[in-house]
Amino acid sequence: MSRRDFLLRAGMGLGALSMGGFADAQTASPLAARVPHFAPKVKRVVHFFLNGGPSHLDTFDPKPMLAKHAGKPLPGEYLRTERKTGAAFPSPFRFEKYGRSGLEISELFAKTAAHADDIAVIRSMYAQVPNHEPSLMLMNCGDSVQARPSFGAWTLYGLGSENQNLPGFVAMCPGGMPVKDSENWQAGFLPGAFQGTFVDPQNREVEKLIENIRSPHASAEIQRRQLGLLRELNAAHRSARGDDPQFEARIQSFELAFRMQIEASDAFDISREPESIRAMYGDHVHGRQTLMARRLLERGVRVVQLWHGAGQPWDHHENIDANIRKHSGEIDGPIAALMADLKQRGMFEDTLILWGGEFGRTPTVELGDAGKSKLGRDHNHYGFSVWLAGGGVKGGTVLGATDEFGFRAVEKRASVHDLHATMLHLLGFDHERLTYRHAGRDFRLTDVSGDVMTDILT
Repeated sequence: MSRRDFLLRAGMGLGALSMGGFADAQTASPLAARVPHFAPKVKRVVHFFLNGGPSHLDTFDPKPMLAKHAGKPLPGEYLRTERKTGAAFPSPFRFEKYGRSGLEISELFAKTAAHADDIAVIRSMYAQVPNHEPSLMLMNCGDSVQARPSFGAWTLYGLGSENQNLPGFVAMCPGGMPVKDSENWQAGFLPGAFQGTFVDPQNREVEKLIENIRSPHASAEIQRRQLGLLRELNAAHRSARGDDPQFEARIQSFELAFRMQIEASDAFDISREPESIRAMYGDHVHGRQTLMARRLLERGVRVVQLWHGAGQPWDHHENIDANIRKHSGEIDGPIAALMADLKQRGMFEDTLILWGGEFGRTPTVELGDAGKSKLGRDHNHYGFSVWLAGGGVKGGTVLGATDEFGFRAVEKRASVHDLHATMLHLLGFDHERLTYRHAGRDFRLTDVSGDVMTDILT
């Protein structure tokens, strides 16, 4: 045996050994459904990702003290921002109490607020740096520097998929990929079969939604014979070289692509929905992609990420009144529609919904050239909000708080690792035990920290 072959064979299967009961993650069917560590509260996740950093101060964290100090300078600690900011900038939007719980929510999300008693707002989130790229990686992959597997990939690794004819993890982003592209839903060092599948919902036809979904040259029977030949060639290749995670991922991608031709065409075709349902979601890209998400979830897809759009649409450095009103108006209705739809289908109790971005915004107004106000807010990683809803979540609750001006998380501070630990817990996993051996150590989504936020769980 050559030195190269010895090293190749010596490394086989180590990742699978690290999870004990999840050794079948490396079998010929890596997406086969598996049992988690303990009884889960939910079995699927939908993530509304407001990329760019939505302002918590204008959505789910009211700060009346900003109105009292409007136009007045704040202490120096509130000016430690990425760009130059000025005086206190109160929210131009009205907050009201909703539901039996009296949860305070901005008028921007009045339709979502109809479900206030199902929502748990975490007002004490914090990240590591005020830059989009590392904060996106932290929120999606648990690390702001290294290339690590995404939350969706970890979920597939642990649970597999309930439908072998569709991707287990789908990321939809209108108009193209967001900042950091496919790194946001990467498999990292996990087998490639667990990576998310990108879909641009800006297109309406299935053939444009999913590239190469149908062959223009070969019938289904011919493709089936081609796939049979490919399996024979792959088997010969494998017998000579042994198992290889990247090779297995390539095989799985070919076979999944063939199986998807019928099922994906059905799942993404929202014209099959009653007109009343389509009207409830809205005939626009965010309504369509949210309805597609529901159709995917009910067909066994584990994780669906709904990005607001390419670039950073929620990066409101200026004219926040008009810009945030526009963007919130695009998703408020679809979010409320999804929650209502899941409830009427009996799916809300075992679905987890996450709303949020990579960080928040400053309570002080951003200044442009010559110190002129831009009527917007700068990045703020010291304190921001996300919310959870669905199975196992104690609705109508608030966890933690930022300071009186909304700059820094001060009560029951929650890291991104805490958020991920909580989400994995709802899926039935001990986040410290969901590991994968890579480069000589056992890695996990939450790195070496993270506590389950039991205060917002039933």
